[in-house]
Amino acid sequence: MNIDFIGRDILLHTKTPALNLIVKDIMQSSILTCSPETKINVAANRMRARNISSIIIKGNLALGIWTEADCRKIDFSDQEQFNVSISELMNSPVLTIKQDIAVNELATKFRHHGVRHFIVVDADNMPVGIVSQTDVIKNQGIEHYLQAKLVASSFKKSQQLLQHDCRLDNVAEQMKKNECSSTLIFNSELKQYGIVTERDLLSLLARGECTKKTAWHHANYPLKTINAENSLYSAYQQLISNNIRHLAVSDDNGAIIGTLSMDNIMSDIELAYVEELHQIVQQRDIALKESKKHLLVAEKIIEASLDGIMITNERGNILSVNPAFTRVTGYQEDEVLGQNSKILSSGRHTSDFYQQLWLCILEKGVWQGEIWNKRKNNEIYPQWLTIIEISEGVDNNKVFAAIFSDISERKLAEKRIENLAFYDELTQLPNRRLFFDRVEMALATAHRKNNKMALFFIDLDYFKEVNDNFGHRIGDLLLRSFAKRLTESSKEGDTIARIGGDEFTLLLTDMREVDHICKACNRIVEKLRQPYHIEGHALNITTSIGIAVYPEDGTNEEELMKNADIAMYRAKDIGRNSFQLFTPAMNAHSQERSLMQSHLRLALVHNELELNYQAQINGITGKVMGVEALLRWSNPVLGQVSPAQFIPMAEELGFITEIDHWVLEQACKQRKLWLEQGLDCGRIAVNISALHFHQGNLVASVESVLAQSQLPAELLEIEITEGCFIKQMDKATSILKQIKNKGVKVALDDFGTGFSSLSYLTSLPIDTLKIDASFIARLPHNFRESQITSAIITLAQNLELDIVAEGVETDAQKIFLIERGCLIMQGYLYNKPVCAQVLPTVIQNT
Repeated sequence: MNIDFIGRDILLHTKTPALNLIVKDIMQSSILTCSPETKINVAANRMRARNISSIIIKGNLALGIWTEADCRKIDFSDQEQFNVSISELMNSPVLTIKQDIAVNELATKFRHHGVRHFIVVDADNMPVGIVSQTDVIKNQGIEHYLQAKLVASSFKKSQQLLQHDCRLDNVAEQMKKNECSSTLIFNSELKQYGIVTERDLLSLLARGECTKKTAWHHANYPLKTINAENSLYSAYQQLISNNIRHLAVSDDNGAIIGTLSMDNIMSDIELAYVEELHQIVQQRDIALKESKKHLLVAEKIIEASLDGIMITNERGNILSVNPAFTRVTGYQEDEVLGQNSKILSSGRHTSDFYQQLWLCILEKGVWQGEIWNKRKNNEIYPQWLTIIEISEGVDNNKVFAAIFSDISERKLAEKRIENLAFYDELTQLPNRRLFFDRVEMALATAHRKNNKMALFFIDLDYFKEVNDNFGHRIGDLLLRSFAKRLTESSKEGDTIARIGGDEFTLLLTDMREVDHICKACNRIVEKLRQPYHIEGHALNITTSIGIAVYPEDGTNEEELMKNADIAMYRAKDIGRNSFQLFTPAMNAHSQERSLMQSHLRLALVHNELELNYQAQINGITGKVMGVEALLRWSNPVLGQVSPAQFIPMAEELGFITEIDHWVLEQACKQRKLWLEQGLDCGRIAVNISALHFHQGNLVASVESVLAQSQLPAELLEIEITEGCFIKQMDKATSILKQIKNKGVKVALDDFGTGFSSLSYLTSLPIDTLKIDASFIARLPHNFRESQITSAIITLAQNLELDIVAEGVETDAQKIFLIERGCLIMQGYLYNKPVCAQVLPTVIQNT
């Protein structure tokens, strides 16, 4: 890629300003002149009046020059010398210099000739101005040099101090002898320094005085001083601002150690300047070589850059591109050279966009941002683009460098991040945040159009059991299937979201009547209740749905969400697999539920839980075969709370395992006590929740309780339900085997109410099958229940399992069961559940 224009731009800007100046640029075009016959004191008076340090003596041509420095040649004790013609004392011939000579050459000539002034002449040798050392210093741009140098390196140390009472002619003689432009005078009486300079001599000459007064009378005091450690630039500024040519130099203690004049500064600069010129030439040669080297390096870097680079002229025509340009755009270099960069335009941006872009470049020289451009294959893609304006060459022509990268992957990543912020990763449905944004917009629309809208709160029934029994992977697949089915059952424009776990929400808008909402809900419930077939498992999952309607049930998202949640829990309370519209009465129910939850959390701590016991009786002999421990809760505020209410709540709140352990501990302790008292009541049965079975360490819990209570293992029976193993057979079998290996019996409770299957009965290590009370209640008159019960009894006998019938309340039920071989019964026909203190009496009366 050709980048020579960049190199040229660098070289054009590498220059020293003083190198381009000529004498004409710095000279003073106003010249003070006089005739050869002019008296010396008259010429001095003119110089003093104009504040000029030199005068030209001319006839037809410049004949000579007389300067302040020439005052040192006059004998100030001789009055007649003040009146001599200037031609007798002038310097001749006059030193001239051409006006087109470079300033750097002029500086060298000042040093070579030992003078302070040159007459400037044109091509015809006619005087056109005068130039001094001070003019050179002011125009050489040597501030950086003066700032770097200290006064200590350039001042003139005092050779000899003259006393204040010496004569002025002695001062002039001393200055002439030492070839210096000033002399320090010390007043021993005042302990003070003064200075007499060539300018002071000029002033005395201009007044025509031949004085016998002492030098101190003509001296300047107090002195303008500068510390030797200050920079020459500080000294230079002080000289210029005070219109003086000399400063006294002091050390750190304030003692005067010498003087510094413009001559000293000029002399120092001339030496440094010549050296600097030599260094500049060398440095320029080195810089040129380095520049060429850098250009080659830059070219290789550009060629290897992963960013596309394109150079265009002011008309937008492409001058060069790098290989990355081809990789990104698909265009080969020979396809685009000379083409206008518009071939890359996507057409997505307005003319105003490009106007603002170029306005920024013209004002700041650069623009940077995102832009959409087009590849050769017409694919539109996002770029991160930087455009830089570059001035090229002496004509200041402009080129533009466009540096760009394909940010498609970055945009996709940003999209994924945005998706995570607003969408559920598992189901790709909107999440809680996006759902509430849409609810807020829908509320505004409903308010404006005076329409109804409905917010559905949807919860999967028994989803936790799916996770517990099949694992989270199956649970996740079920959630995806559920989300898909929910989407399919909704109409376009509805908003569906997953707000967490197994909780979903649905927003229906533009609803005219509540009947329309109910019809939509019936359609959704019917669709969702169909079995889900996931990796060979047929999962029957139902839903409980709560519905809040705007504006009746709330006018903002918080109220609608809260009331829909209340309605959903009401649907669960009345049996699940249904929907409920919110009513104000539900709010009271919800508050009652919240109150119950808060009390239940403290039930164990406050000793509000207790166990009742119900005997299991042989229907023929009347012998007590076992006792079931039944949990009860009595609260000072709520009263007696049904287990059907608080046990599911304990599972939901996550502390059923803690309660289970307490029940197991108390039951074993009580059975041990009865054993010690000689009460023969068979095994004690304790119910274990499915949550405790899978998540708690049941085996360890049984071991520790038996060890603590010292109860023989054969007197303990663990009752489980089908929910403990129906979906995790292997795990359940392993746990039950470990329990049975310790001598503990296992009973399967509520058989026939769930997903009863012959296959698991043959696999599970159980001892007893319990027929649920729901089957017994309709015996013996209900044909269907009679057949089912008979089949269960036969099945248990064939598998050599003990069998217990729950909920026996009538003699007819008792006879039916005995006739079919079920001898052990439990129910109100024999006894109600009673406390531990009463049970011995019940047993004795049985």
